[in-house]
Amino acid sequence: MKLIIAVIQDKDSNRLSDALVENEFQATKLSSTGGFLKAGNTTFMIGVEDTHVERVLEIIKENCKSREQLVAPISPMGGNADSYVPYPVEVQVGGATVFILPVEEFEKF
Repeated sequence: MKLIIAVIQDKDSNRLSDALVENEFQATKLSSTGGFLKAGNTTFMIGVEDTHVERVLEIIKENCKSREQLVAPISPMGGNADSYVPYPVEVQVGGATVFILPVEEFEKF
């Protein structure tokens, strides 16, 4: 058994959740915040048998696309102003960061 942890952008959360339910995979959703853009993320925890890992990864890839977005930088409060850019910059957001961990034991009560 494996535990798949997928950190995705909030905009992709409902689409991924619906796709997992359609394919009869159960998941736990947690609200999280990214460190770089300080933007909202959703972290999915999905427990699956080893034989289903590839299918879950396909579902994540199909529903969590990366895209370009203009972001207004946060001014450095007491930080190094040398690296501060005072105008919006285009960054790549979205997609998914996925971790796959072995599960030694699983109990459901």
